[in-house]
Amino acid sequence: MKEIKDIIVAYTKACALQQHTALATVVKVEGSSYRRPGARMLVNETGELTGAISGGCLEGDALQKALLAIHQNNKKIVVYDTTDEADAKLGIQLGCNGIVSILFEPLPLEVEAPNNPINTLRNAIADRSNTGIVICGFNLYSQHHLGTTELSLLPISEQKSITDTLQTVQINDGPIMQEWEATQQQLFIQQVQPAIQLIIVGAGNDAIPLAKLATIAGWQIIIADGRKTHATAQRFPQAEQILVGKPQEVVPQWPIDTNTAIVLMTHNYMYDLAVLAELQKLPPLPYIGLLGPASKRDRLLNELAEQGIEFSEEQKKGIYGPTGLNLGAETAEEIAVSIVAEIMSVLNKSNPVHLREKSVAIHANHI
Repeated sequence: MKEIKDIIVAYTKACALQQHTALATVVKVEGSSYRRPGARMLVNETGELTGAISGGCLEGDALQKALLAIHQNNKKIVVYDTTDEADAKLGIQLGCNGIVSILFEPLPLEVEAPNNPINTLRNAIADRSNTGIVICGFNLYSQHHLGTTELSLLPISEQKSITDTLQTVQINDGPIMQEWEATQQQLFIQQVQPAIQLIIVGAGNDAIPLAKLATIAGWQIIIADGRKTHATAQRFPQAEQILVGKPQEVVPQWPIDTNTAIVLMTHNYMYDLAVLAELQKLPPLPYIGLLGPASKRDRLLNELAEQGIEFSEEQKKGIYGPTGLNLGAETAEEIAVSIVAEIMSVLNKSNPVHLREKSVAIHANHI
């Protein structure tokens, strides 16, 4: 998600300078590849790159292809094949034993131009209901390419077919390809999740590295605490929102959705207790992290139960206490790494394992 945001910022800046750009999108991968379908890179006419479509092996040639697309003002598909001797002679080495198809699209100089692919991406990530959809239409057998567009701009028949397909596909299954035989048109359909939103309850010193690390990952940060001296913009410049007050005051202000994680790290037992009491009123949340030992978690839940505030079994599934993965973390910075890693694992519905122990491709959803 951070990559898309960076691309949007870089494109807006280029438009202000009246510099031409092109968008490169990985739309198909056969075999192994460093990046999955949906990876994007913005290329500026000055040679500046934002984002990535590989581990660095394709960027050099992709830069030339993108500049050509800008010069010709024409969308095109380029297929990189590691088994192709011509590619090897050109110095293109994927190193992943895969075939990668990339769509190159020249972009308009006006941000608000109609059918602007960047606006499609902007609208997709702004939709926090997990329904942001990006469509890349192309035909590998001809020179006609639809490029990146929005679902609403497609013919009604195709819209319905895509909608029906998405109802049977889980977001974490990744992008899908759909074909229309009559037109030989292929659509690359990507359902874009919003950025992870992390609500850090507690503005102590150990919350600072967590906020910094989550920001690097491109997450949206909200800080909540009862202490005005701690919850400040000076201490948390990354935060999009800082709330100071009692739990009964701040929790109702949280814009919680299915891609929100909450970590309680106030080191104030009564404040944590009151926050949990407020969260119990809400539907099951995907991630509530509790800093501290399991005994503290049990004590909190038992004390709430004695007050008649009981979490359902479904709600308890979202409570992670102690918060974080077992990485041998000791310092605040290391603990922040373990918390961020666990949140990524939970919200991406991916089991944390050593990659060398996976029997399938790295980006596959199964161990």
